[in-house]
Amino acid sequence: MSGSSYEQRLAEAMAELDATRAAVARAEAELAESAVTVRSKDRSVEVTVGPQGELTGLRFLEDRYRTMAAGQLAASVLEAAAEARGLMARQVMDLFEPFTLPSERVPELTGVDVDWARVFGPAVLEDGPGRDAGRRRHDDIADEITEDPEEEHRHG
Repeated sequence: MSGSSYEQRLAEAMAELDATRAAVARAEAELAESAVTVRSKDRSVEVTVGPQGELTGLRFLEDRYRTMAAGQLAASVLEAAAEARGLMARQVMDLFEPFTLPSERVPELTGVDVDWARVFGPAVLEDGPGRDAGRRRHDDIADEITEDPEEEHRHG
């Protein structure tokens, strides 16, 4: 490898790193402005979470909360908060996933390895609402395909 070729590869790698740093800074700025708002299934509460899953807003809707048992109201708050956290986690993952992939221009830059389970906790990624929010349509279609014959068999 000649000196100029090495210098050229190094310059490309440095340019790629600079571009990645700038893109990460833009993603962080975008994320800082992000929030997810979710209503509970019973539509009694609305919860808003920020980019780290922190609760930033809680609204009780249409005076429904006045007739609810305390445990029922708490369950509605927790359900909406869990779903909002899951959706926010997916948004964060989608935003930062490109930085985990190898560089196309400089293959030596393999991308950042992120332990998402450590960042968000396993409950958000495995069982929590909002899990694979961007992939649900595919999973739902696959479920329908595998469930249809069962439905026909049960009713047939």
